[in-house]
Amino acid sequence: MNKEEKSFCFCTFAAGPIYRALVKNLVSDIEKYAPGTPFILFTDKPSEFSNNSHFLVFKHRRQGVLCYHERRFAIAKALSMFNSCMYLDADVRICAPVPQDIVARKWLPGITARSCTSMTKHFRTLLNDSHPPSMVRKLEFTKKMARKLDLDLEADQVPFINEFLFVVTRDAGREVEFLEQWGKLATYCELNGIHNDPAFAMGLAATKVGFAVRHDVMEGLDFFDDRIEAVRIAKGQSDPEAKKVYFEMQKKLEYPHRSIPQKIMRKLGKFIDYGYQSTRLKTTTLLKDFDFYYR
Repeated sequence: MNKEEKSFCFCTFAAGPIYRALVKNLVSDIEKYAPGTPFILFTDKPSEFSNNSHFLVFKHRRQGVLCYHERRFAIAKALSMFNSCMYLDADVRICAPVPQDIVARKWLPGITARSCTSMTKHFRTLLNDSHPPSMVRKLEFTKKMARKLDLDLEADQVPFINEFLFVVTRDAGREVEFLEQWGKLATYCELNGIHNDPAFAMGLAATKVGFAVRHDVMEGLDFFDDRIEAVRIAKGQSDPEAKKVYFEMQKKLEYPHRSIPQKIMRKLGKFIDYGYQSTRLKTTTLLKDFDFYYR
């Protein structure tokens, strides 16, 4: 790779048969619509993918209980090799040629997110007038995480970063501090049974280390994310037929037909794995930072 090529890459994380199947579509999209642009994949089974000069596959052994926060390892690897990386969820699709401005742009240091807001505004939207108990608990837990870092969600203007698509750019080592803080919060979340929504840990970590977060619509980037597209359709901003084929392809891969015995074995396997991973994480963190994790 020449010097110019080392300025930007795509990256993602995909573990388990469903997400490995989904990410193969994303790999094809990148090859078709951003040919020659490096793409880094962290996965539990690299043998299902072939390395080439632009598509780089790395073996990853899970560190957490579930996989929602594991994307930070793909980002860390990408930033060790490139100045900027665009993280895409494994189930995102690229639907048209990626504008040269996206690939060749000199991205500003920090995080540039396709979708973001303030943490307080995000919670106000989620809570609305009904105050669902699960969201109230999540808000209280996020406030507790903020206190662990000596932050206040509102006073410190903590951002909420929708984690399906964003760019991370080096900032004189601050990106390393950001990833370290994210990792610490990720462990704290998982020890407390909060496994999804890495956006909360990301926003707090970025605020703690002064890692800038900004919004950019990324004009011309035509992508598909089922949740985002569903919102667009509901608001009348998108034709339901326009990306119907993407919904159908994703549904087919995410919900394959399984017999009753297969479903039982899958649930049993997930239950056993969850117990093992939870015990492993608790055991390995007991002597690391007891006050932070357990008080």
